[in-house]
Amino acid sequence: MVVVAHPDDAEFGSSGTVAKWTRAGAAITYVVCTDSSKGSNHPTYDPATLIHTRQEEQREAAAVLGVRTVEFLGYPDGELRADEQLVRDLVRLMRRDRPGVVIAQSPARTLRLTLYISHPDHLAAGEATIRAVYPHARTRPSFPDLVAEGLDPHDVSEVWVVGTAEPDTWIDISDTIDVKIAALRAHRSQLGDWDAETFVRRWTRANGRGRGYAHAEVFKTIRL
Repeated sequence: MVVVAHPDDAEFGSSGTVAKWTRAGAAITYVVCTDSSKGSNHPTYDPATLIHTRQEEQREAAAVLGVRTVEFLGYPDGELRADEQLVRDLVRLMRRDRPGVVIAQSPARTLRLTLYISHPDHLAAGEATIRAVYPHARTRPSFPDLVAEGLDPHDVSEVWVVGTAEPDTWIDISDTIDVKIAALRAHRSQLGDWDAETFVRRWTRANGRGRGYAHAEVFKTIRL
């Protein structure tokens, strides 16, 4: 399971790894927390149209990666909070799909990396995801109404955090870098004329430097 704040967050952070996993037969669920209604600076943009466009772009990107399930939680863009309702929504999906690994955005702001990584929605999504994993997804008294619906507690084995300045896990995506770039290109409303390929290749090449990888994605891994 991959939990992010906005469409395209997963493609930037972890899509090379996700492509490797789906190739190996893993079933992946994407969870997008916000409605992405503020993802434009055009003076006459229509929020409802943008929401639809960004959802379609996310579905297209997911299909490129082999991800078959995409959930949109629809929280207001730019206003995400790691509150009880968001945690509950994530617990519901974790108990339903029972992932072994959850990829989460970092809940901690870092000034060592670009501020784009520490968007407030990213921090809130990360905090809510980690709270959902532990303690709530695995704890029967948490959200007893979910148990009444047949959603029994589930123990996630690992959380892989993206957007951290202190990674401890490097994944070789040399064989999936082209798929990562193809998935990113689905987000046409956000990329515009920007050359994402040059940026992504430079970034992932820097991640792999010193590890013997042509391209890599990096994570902080938490084992429970």
